[in-house]
Amino acid sequence: MRAWMIEDKQLQLSTLPDPSPGPEEVVVQVKAIGVNRADLLQVQGRYPAPPGTDSRIPGLEYAGVVIAVGERVQSRRVGDHVMGLVPGCAYAEQLVTHEREALTLPAGMDFARAATLPEAFLTAYRALFLEGGLQPGQWCLIRPATAGVGLAATQLAAALGARPIGSSRDLSKLETANDMGLDAQVSDDDTLKAQLDAVTHGEGVAVILDMVGPQWNTLLGGLRVEGTLVNIGILGGMSTELNLGALLMKRQTLKSMTMRSQPLEKRIMMSQIFNDRLAPLFASGKLLPLPLERFAFDNAIAAHEHMAGNAFSGKRVIVVGE
Repeated sequence: MRAWMIEDKQLQLSTLPDPSPGPEEVVVQVKAIGVNRADLLQVQGRYPAPPGTDSRIPGLEYAGVVIAVGERVQSRRVGDHVMGLVPGCAYAEQLVTHEREALTLPAGMDFARAATLPEAFLTAYRALFLEGGLQPGQWCLIRPATAGVGLAATQLAAALGARPIGSSRDLSKLETANDMGLDAQVSDDDTLKAQLDAVTHGEGVAVILDMVGPQWNTLLGGLRVEGTLVNIGILGGMSTELNLGALLMKRQTLKSMTMRSQPLEKRIMMSQIFNDRLAPLFASGKLLPLPLERFAFDNAIAAHEHMAGNAFSGKRVIVVGE
């Protein structure tokens, strides 16, 4: 099989032996690969793969067809159309995953659109509802509501009865999120707290899903008493200063999370959550795939360059075999 490998902080297209499944694993012929910020950081040497994962091959998100199964596999068969998250190695024509991590494609959805779902929607659901405890009717801030996770979070919050507020330094970039269900828009600047107070009539938001960092004193000013800030990214920097007194007086909670480094048992649990709670929302049309830009497998470098440009609200998808 062919795979994109990292050599000297560059992507190089290489040829490797085809993989074989373990007893409870399946081999997937990859048809589409979702490009994520973590892939760019891994190539740059800034986001290592979890232990036990081949760090030479990036890629966390895929859609494809099962072509081989292990001897103890019960839930999957050759020919199944699947998608999912893996700790790495998705930038390849074939990959191996545990049978219970593989998700069934929503009916009628092609592989490219399916590859926009797992990382964005599972990350957003876990951050807002499992870690943040967001409830129907509550306000939440999605910072920013411009990329894949932000757009998924907007849809999820609106579909499940919450009130999403989207932020961006450029409000024109919130057009897509607005169409997906934003209740309000705010500019990500020094007046953010005042804007949130105006939108929520001084109550503050119940949950903040933050992918930027470090201006947390401003963010926490707009978070209500006993609210929760869930950090999933550090696009704006790796360090910050906090007013611990204000944090204490409002009894606020700070959490951080990643999807990639979870143990197998938690990854399987998140897959079950998708099947039980999110798949029906896609089937009913309450959730929709994300806007996407397609790139041929041989043009994976161009997909990375496109993401680095930050000019598109949606997902970049590498299509294999077209």
